[in-house]
Amino acid sequence: MRDLSTYKVSAPGYVTLKGRYVTVEPFVRDEHLQALWDGLGGMGINPLLLYFSQDDFGGIEDFGAWLDNAKKGGWLTHIFRDNATGKVVGMANYMRADAANGVVEVGGVAHGADMKRSPLSTEAHYLMAKHVFEDLGYRRYEWKCDNNNEPSKVTAARYGFTFEGVFRQHMISKRKNRDTAWFSMIDSEWPGINDAFEAWLAPENFGSDGKQKRRLEDIRADLEKERLV
Repeated sequence: MRDLSTYKVSAPGYVTLKGRYVTVEPFVRDEHLQALWDGLGGMGINPLLLYFSQDDFGGIEDFGAWLDNAKKGGWLTHIFRDNATGKVVGMANYMRADAANGVVEVGGVAHGADMKRSPLSTEAHYLMAKHVFEDLGYRRYEWKCDNNNEPSKVTAARYGFTFEGVFRQHMISKRKNRDTAWFSMIDSEWPGINDAFEAWLAPENFGSDGKQKRRLEDIRADLEKERLV
């Protein structure tokens, strides 16, 4: 445990993070709203955001108003842009930042259809986590989701977040109770998680068909075994 007597970090801000496959960019309403709406499937956004707490959107105007309100609430919305096509393909937010304690959450995560079966989502979340730990110096990075959202829980574990438990009756979501599953990664874990991300994202980990050769969680487990030897 490091000495925290002089620990001090700044609140996160908007940032551009460029990777090999994807670029994370600050959401600018006038520039990105239509592209983000389209990238998330237009009116197909409602089933995609099934586990988000807001009511279903009636159209792009509702979606834009929701993003405006999220910004007022301190959410820092970032879009994901596919480097190969230039298309906006998803989004995530830095949210509920607690600079005094070095804690921030990634949430409001939505991956459009173009992110499936590709390295885009993995690299986007790698870049966001790396910024939190290495650039901002934060101690804890959180991921929370509806406890019924099994794909989100699987994704969190795959990225290296540790499951910490379920907060019962944590929220009212879409006018119903929501129990929330909490995950986190912390700064002491980051070097190993970082190494696994980088090994998985390396071009040599993908075949000519674009499929992965080794799973991220298997790489992370192997690296952990090596460190214990």
